[in-house]
Amino acid sequence: MKVLLTGANGQLGRCFQDRLPEGWELKATDSDTLDITDAGKLHKVVEEFKPDAIVNAAAYTAVDKAETEIVSAERINILGPENLAAAAKSINSKLIHVSTDYVFDGKSKRPYIETDPTNPLGVYGATKLRGEESVLNVLPQSIIIRTAWVFSEYGNNFVKTMIRLARERDVLNIVDDQLGCPTYAGDIAQTIIELLKKESSGVYHYCGNKEVSWAEFAKDILELAYANHLILKMPKIIGINTEQYPTPAKRPQYSTLSCDKITKLGLKKSDWEEQLKYVISKLAF
Repeated sequence: MKVLLTGANGQLGRCFQDRLPEGWELKATDSDTLDITDAGKLHKVVEEFKPDAIVNAAAYTAVDKAETEIVSAERINILGPENLAAAAKSINSKLIHVSTDYVFDGKSKRPYIETDPTNPLGVYGATKLRGEESVLNVLPQSIIIRTAWVFSEYGNNFVKTMIRLARERDVLNIVDDQLGCPTYAGDIAQTIIELLKKESSGVYHYCGNKEVSWAEFAKDILELAYANHLILKMPKIIGINTEQYPTPAKRPQYSTLSCDKITKLGLKKSDWEEQLKYVISKLAF
C-alpha cells in the first residue's frame, strides 16, 4: 500500500512511521514539505505519488492560542482537510482524518458515542468539527477518528510537561475535575494501519481503556518517572478545580469516548497504563 502522511513530525506522525508495515510505501510530509492549505500544490503531489490512502495527522492543536489565532486554526483544521478530501477523491484514494474529543462540550454523564450531538466550547474544537464536516461532505467514504489526551515519547505532551515541572517545583496544582482517557499515539497509529486494511468508513472514537482525571494521570506519570530516575523527588500533587486554573479556551469537563463501534471491528482500546510505562522507559533511556 502507498500512503501519503501529513503531520509527519507530530506525535502521531512519528509513531505511524515507526509502525509502517513491511512492504508499504510511505511519503511522509510536514508543513514545510507539503502545505495542505495550498490546494494546487497538494493536488500536484497527490497526482504524482498516487497514494492508495492519505492519513491526515496534521492539525492546529494550540488550544489556547486558537482563541486569537482563528484564521490559522481555520486554514489548517478546515481548509486543509477539505483539500485533502478533494485530492483523495480525484484519484479514488482512501482518507483517514484525525479529530478530537473537543468537538463535544463535556456535559455528558456517560462516554460519548459517535452520533452524540456535538457542541465545541472553543475555536479549536469548532474548527476540528468543521474539518470533519468538510471531509465527509467532499468524500463521504472517509474515516474520521476522534481521539483524546494523546501522549507519546515524541513531541510536546502532558507526560513531558509533568516531568519538567516536577524537576522545577515541590508542589504541583493539577486539575482534578476534568475526566478523560489518555491515549498512546502509537496505539492510534496502529489502529489507523488496521483500519486501512479494512473496508470501513465513517466516524470512529478511539481512546484509552481507563478514565482518570488530569491529577490522577499526573500522579501515575510522576510515580513512574521517579521509579525510572527521571526525577529525583516526588512533588506533592494538589487537586484543583477548573475555576482555579483559568485558561483562554474552555476545556470539556468530561472527555471519555466510547470505543464500542471500533472494538466491534476487532480493534483494541489503548492500554495507556502499559504504554505509559513504555514511554517513560524510552524517555529514561
